[in-house]
Amino acid sequence: MRMDKERESHNVDDRRSSTGKGGGAPSMKTMMMLWPLIKPLLRTKIGWAVIGLGAAAYFAGYNPLALVGMGGGSAAPVDKVKDEKQAVFIKKVLASTEDIWKKELRGYTEPTMVLYRGSTRSGCGHASAQMGPFYCPTDQKVYLDLGFFDELAKRHNAPGDFAQAYVLAHEIGHHIQNLQGTLSKVQEAKQSWSGNSKKANALQVKVELQADCYAGAWAYHAHKEFNILEPGDAEEALKAASSIGDDTLQREATGHVRPDAFTHGTSAQRVSWFRRGFQSGDIRACDTFK
Repeated sequence: MRMDKERESHNVDDRRSSTGKGGGAPSMKTMMMLWPLIKPLLRTKIGWAVIGLGAAAYFAGYNPLALVGMGGGSAAPVDKVKDEKQAVFIKKVLASTEDIWKKELRGYTEPTMVLYRGSTRSGCGHASAQMGPFYCPTDQKVYLDLGFFDELAKRHNAPGDFAQAYVLAHEIGHHIQNLQGTLSKVQEAKQSWSGNSKKANALQVKVELQADCYAGAWAYHAHKEFNILEPGDAEEALKAASSIGDDTLQREATGHVRPDAFTHGTSAQRVSWFRRGFQSGDIRACDTFK
């Protein structure tokens, strides 16, 4: 992508130097996982001291769980030069989404992007690197651990700067859905279907595919406005969309596919809806709910 001359967004809450810090109390699931380690420590004074130090470290912002391979943060050392280069790039992508959607959507308000490492707090609860990038409608912020891009390239074989831009543009798509009232309507529908996870998952798939289409529409207008795309960029986004389809991820994790557990759509669906937005630039073509 040709982004050297583009501006950086100022709607950024950069917490990389202060995270993964304090995520609040550990979840019940985490406590159940830790119990086999904690139980024998309770039998000795030294054990109690170890627990006390671990708790103090956790609430001071350090992650003692990483020492036993259970932490939510990034264990690998951070290449600060590479990290800063990625931060500058993604701030420029955010600025591009601001410029495009303020022009294309009446009443568009800009979200904030939170950059962090390991874990942090969000308006939707504890955020960790293992969750991947996400949008929180409560505080209207996108949460992004830059380490995800390494995982996208290495684990999912989807490298490239435009693949990274697609990820952010997808989350901005959720912000648009929030402004339009789509997310609140979906949440109400899910609550009315309490206990019917299959139906709720199918509705969530429509939400995610629409965000993919919005990402494609952003790319269409961004290239038209700023001439930022280079040969191969579109293929990077399509490869990223394909690599994180539910069927692909399930097959990699378990060896088989469960369509009733899909929450984001198949690889083919994600590619198709991104391409639809990218070819037309018209968000009216992104109605996945029909």
